[in-house]
Amino acid sequence: QVQLAESGGGSVQAGGSLRLTCATPGLSFNIGVVYCVAWFRQTPGKEREGVAVISGGNARSYADSVKGRFTISQDNTNNTLSLQMNGLKPEDSGMYYCALGPVFGCTSTGRWQPMSYNYWGQGTQVTVSS
Repeated sequence: QVQLAESGGGSVQAGGSLRLTCATPGLSFNIGVVYCVAWFRQTPGKEREGVAVISGGNARSYADSVKGRFTISQDNTNNTLSLQMNGLKPEDSGMYYCALGPVFGCTSTGRWQPMSYNYWGQGTQVTVSS
């Protein structure tokens, strides 16, 4: 059973930074190669949206709204997935989730679809005040 656990959320002022981490205990290989790994976020009343994705081990993709500000990375030694968020804006607020799915789901469109992922963490809240 794959379990994911996010941490690192919190409250910051606009322009600040946060680093989210997703632990993947029990996975002992390059998660970005075997899986499609991603960060999603969701606010009340809105659909869950993809923020950043690692596919094929090295290929990184970002939503237009976070390009140049967010960086997704993986640490194969500790089997963790991270999201460094700089220049935070109030519209970045929401519950952030890490997700893993089969690598064949990491198509150019599939990687942004929640249905392409079958493992999810419980989420960590990010609040950015203006």
